[in-house]
Amino acid sequence: MSLLPDAWELPLHTARAIWPRVVWAPAIGDLPLAPRRSSVASRVVGIRPRGRIIAPVASAATVAPEAVLGPVRQTYAGTDTFPPIARAYTDVAQVVRETGLLRRTRLFYGAVGLAILLGIGGVITGFILLGDSWFQLLMAAALGIVLTQASFLAHEAAHKQILEGGRSNDRLGRIIAAGVVGISYSWWNAKHNRHHANPNRVGKDPDIEIDTISFIETDAASAGRFRALITRKQGWLFFPLLTLEGLNLHYLGLKHLFSRGELKDRYLELGLIALHFALYLTPVFLLLPLGMAFAFVGVQLAVFGVYMGASFAPNHKGMPIIAPDAKLDFFSKQVRTSRNIRGGWWATWLMGGLNYQVEHHLFPSMPRPHLAKARQIVIDQCRHLGVPYTETSLWESYGIVIAYLNRVGLAARDPFDCHLVARFRPS
Repeated sequence: MSLLPDAWELPLHTARAIWPRVVWAPAIGDLPLAPRRSSVASRVVGIRPRGRIIAPVASAATVAPEAVLGPVRQTYAGTDTFPPIARAYTDVAQVVRETGLLRRTRLFYGAVGLAILLGIGGVITGFILLGDSWFQLLMAAALGIVLTQASFLAHEAAHKQILEGGRSNDRLGRIIAAGVVGISYSWWNAKHNRHHANPNRVGKDPDIEIDTISFIETDAASAGRFRALITRKQGWLFFPLLTLEGLNLHYLGLKHLFSRGELKDRYLELGLIALHFALYLTPVFLLLPLGMAFAFVGVQLAVFGVYMGASFAPNHKGMPIIAPDAKLDFFSKQVRTSRNIRGGWWATWLMGGLNYQVEHHLFPSMPRPHLAKARQIVIDQCRHLGVPYTETSLWESYGIVIAYLNRVGLAARDPFDCHLVARFRPS
């Protein structure tokens, strides 16, 4: 039985009795690995990639003297008596609420929605004026950019950032995602909520599950011969592979909608997606030569996939990977696995607010304009508690992602992959 159950699943007096005994101890290693076994009586061990400790953890096989935890103390009504790390999120959330950073910003999102509509109108106008010309591929690229910005808006609606009510946000998000972008809203929402609940946790975060790319060493090591060809160089292949991500997002959404079992609003989403493709593909294939029409769709999907992937990848890739049985408080779990991108207003516009990933994970319903103000509040709390707060430039984050994926890909490589050794291998 684990001696460190999740604090938020316990009565307050029990959590208070347990968490004061948690201490940090240095760990070795450069890659995020599974936690080592250790006695809670002496230390709690985590993994520290590049000098950063991930989290306090305890093995299920850990044994410690009964006197370590001490007697159960008096029950307290508030959180003032909790250790600082256990009440970190409560303290930050109180400041955020008192400063009004969770209030809706309808004028801002109205302006964003209007800009997206104008962008779509501009693409349609350019498409009509250019006619049978290969310059249409510029319109295809522009459409990929506009649809990515629309996806950011659907993402914010899914997090209840735009309107007051949950249902109204869902209706708006479904119209934008399925009707404008052509992606299943229910599929995205279910997948993304699982990610937010357990970012970078093995076995629970769908964003690090095995796909064409392997995000953890065990998946890379299990790659078959064909997939290993990609995995070995996956860092360098990551951005070229993103050209297929747009097609992949459409496919996964439709696969979800055609799956068996009960699914709310299945036919509504299918109808919206069908309407999207009818309004999009009909004029493209009617007004352009066949080859040019396929090129138009291909460029649009490629730009859309690269833009989406390049916006979401810097947020968590290359940050600590959390073992399935690791115990973390909410604040540490969200901050230690997220990375912010410097750049101010232009980065916020370019990435749809995803550049403030730490704040977004702590307060998913916070509107985009308030994230920059919340940043300093979170930084102050991290500085006070000694919790690492990660922030890099956009280009530096891409370098980190590529290096991390290449390191993980090493697990798929043959240690004797050498042309000299190959000469002496039996055929």
